[in-house]
Amino acid sequence: MTPRRFEAQDLEPLQRLVHLTIDSSYAGLYPPRAVAYFRELYSLQQILDRQAAGEIVVVECDGALVATGAIVAAEISGVFVHPQLQRRGIGAQVMDVLERHAQAAGHESVHLAVSLPSRRFYESRGYRMLEPCSIDVGEGERLDYWKAEKSLGAGES
Repeated sequence: MTPRRFEAQDLEPLQRLVHLTIDSSYAGLYPPRAVAYFRELYSLQQILDRQAAGEIVVVECDGALVATGAIVAAEISGVFVHPQLQRRGIGAQVMDVLERHAQAAGHESVHLAVSLPSRRFYESRGYRMLEPCSIDVGEGERLDYWKAEKSLGAGES
């Protein structure tokens, strides 16, 4: 399983993977309106917009998409691994590709928004949590996350 560039035929399978992962990984940690907010961030059009502005990578296993991630300028987003395949190093492979992409583009650091279930993963990769943030998603519910950053100095990606 090696990350590769997103292709047009990946669009709908990628969205299904992301929505499945959000539903599985975020339910119980986030209120329902926050889960819906996450899902809306990954509409077909928003995925296409992300690809047009930057780079999306995907990982396939037996013909099915099992992981993805995106980078626009120095901002990483949309890193998702199929719930049944998490904690097997696939997310790390995706991050390695995205961080190398940023480094090759001349960025000295990368930034991302870190969700509640992924904080330990990013901290283990050298990301520094900068500040807690929250988005009001209505009806007294909110989406909590952290802004994070990682230096891409020599030997750190």
